[in-house]
Formats: sequence, structure tokens, C-alpha cells
Amino acid sequence: MATASRRIFEELWNGKNRAVIDEVISPDYIHHDVLSPDCGIDGYKQFVEQYLRAFPDIRMTIHDEIVAGDAIVTRWTATGTQNGDLLKLPPTGNPLSVTGITIARVKDGKIVESWNNWDALGMMRQLGAIPRDATNRAA
Repeated sequence: MATASRRIFEELWNGKNRAVIDEVISPDYIHHDVLSPDCGIDGYKQFVEQYLRAFPDIRMTIHDEIVAGDAIVTRWTATGTQNGDLLKLPPTGNPLSVTGITIARVKDGKIVESWNNWDALGMMRQLGAIPRDATNRAA
């Protein structure tokens, strides 16, 4: 039986089945992500729509899944092509490949909170929003 977290990756992101959100995510869910403010389930639904519009061919590959108590840790790679607006960036047609780790806390079979750490800087570079040779240097 697939975990709630695996269902999000496989059925929502890969299968584009938005109904799975209400099946596996608690109504009082809290979403933490590097490129969006903390939000509840409605904000998460908007987050999903934004990325599915920007990357209609998005594909999530799960490399590892570790279940420990009420936590599920998933190491993943997302690939796709930016064919829609994303964060005020017009479509570039650029391919994308980023890696990340999601930690989901589960209660009564539903995800109640998740933390998503992924290569947002790499994504912005691949989309041309930040030059690839840009570095962070102290003045």
C-alpha cells in the first residue's frame, strides 16, 4: 500500500489527479516550501496549480522513502519543461531538473504538515532568471 506521501508524488504530480489532495492531506495541513510562504491546504492547492501550469509535463521520481514513526522522508527529482508562467517568469521552454527532500508528518493516515527543501536556486538558473555564473560575494 502506497504511503500518503508517495500518493502525492505519483498520483498528484505525475498523474495530475488533483482529487488526491483531499484524500491524503488533512484540512488543517501546513505546507512549508522554500519558494512560497507557509500555507494551509488551499494555499497548497494554489501552489500545485502554479507548478502544474508552468510545467505541464512535470515528472517526479522518488529515489528514497523512509518511514519513521509519524514522519515520511522522500528524496526526489523533478523534471519538466517550463511551458507556462512561473513566479512572474514567462515561459522559457527550458528543460528543468531539480532535486529535493520532503518530510511529511502524518496523523490518522493524512499528511498534516510537510517541509520541502529543494534546489530552488538551480531551478531559477535553469530557467534563466539568475545567470549561471552569478555568485554570492560579500561586498
